[in-house]
Amino acid sequence: MAAALALFIKLIPLYVTVALGWVAGRYLEASGKHIAGIMLYIVTPSVVFSGVMAAPLSPEVIFLPFLVFGFASVLAIVQFRFARRVLTDGSASIVPLCVGSGNTGYFGVPVALLLFGEEGLAIYIVCMLGVTLFESSVGFYLAARGRHDLRESLWRVAKLPSVYAFLAAVTLNLSGIGIPEVFMPLFDNLRGAYSILGMMIIGMSISSFRGLVGNVRFTALAFFGKFVAWPLLATAFWWLDSQILGIYEPAVHKAIFLISITPIAANTVVIATLLDTSPRQAAGTVMLSTIFALVFIPVMISLAF
Repeated sequence: MAAALALFIKLIPLYVTVALGWVAGRYLEASGKHIAGIMLYIVTPSVVFSGVMAAPLSPEVIFLPFLVFGFASVLAIVQFRFARRVLTDGSASIVPLCVGSGNTGYFGVPVALLLFGEEGLAIYIVCMLGVTLFESSVGFYLAARGRHDLRESLWRVAKLPSVYAFLAAVTLNLSGIGIPEVFMPLFDNLRGAYSILGMMIIGMSISSFRGLVGNVRFTALAFFGKFVAWPLLATAFWWLDSQILGIYEPAVHKAIFLISITPIAANTVVIATLLDTSPRQAAGTVMLSTIFALVFIPVMISLAF
C-alpha cells in the first residue's frame, strides 16, 4: 500500500500538466497541431538519439527494441483487422496506435525512475524505443492508410526521423563516439520538453472534445488491446523467458511489463492530429486511459513486482 501511494503521488504532476494543457487550449487558443509537428519531427527523435547514446549496448540489449516492436506490431495488426469490421466511422486506423503504443515516455519514464532507479531506467528506455519505432513505422503506416493510399503512406513513414535517429545512435554508440559535452544541456532540455509538451498536448486536444468516450466501441477496443492483451503478452514472455529461455534478467521482464501497462500514448493524439483522422476520439480515449492508469498501474505493479 505504501508503494502504491508513493507511486500515486509521483503521478500527480503529470495530471496537473494535462490540466495546464487544457487551460492553454481552452482559454489561450493554443494550437495542438503545431506542437504535434514539433514533437514528432524534432523533440521525439532527439530523445531517442540521446537515450540510445547513453545506454550500455550489447547484442541482447540492442535486440530489446525490436522485441518490443514485434510485440506491439502483432497486437496492432490483429486489433486493426478486427476494428475494421466493427467501426465504420473511419476511426479504425487509429486503433492500432492505441493498442500497440503506450505513454512510455511522458508517463512511463517517471514511473520507471521511481521503481527501478537510474540503472534500471536505462534498460527501460532501450525497451521504450521499441514503442517509438512502432509508432514511427507500423503504427503511423496503419493510421495513414485511413487517409492515404499505399504509396503515400509509405512515403510519410520514410520521412519520419525517429527511425533514423535510432540507427544513427546505435552506430555512434558502438563506435565509441559520445555526445559532446557542450550539447548535453541541450538534450537534457529536450527531454524535459518531451514530457511537458507531450502531456500538455493531451489537454489541448481534449479542450475541444465533447464527451470523453465518444464512440464506445472504439474506446472498448482500445482498452481491451492496451490493458488486457498487452499485459497478457508481456506476462507470457516474462514466464517463458524466466522459466525456459533464460535470456534476460528480471529487470528486463519488469521493464517490458511496465511498458505494457502504461496508458495509451499521447503520440496517438499527435499522429491523429497531423493526419486529421479522428483526433477528438483519440484525445478522449487517451485521456480516459490516462485517468484509468492512475489506479491501474499501482494495482498491477503491486501484483506483479
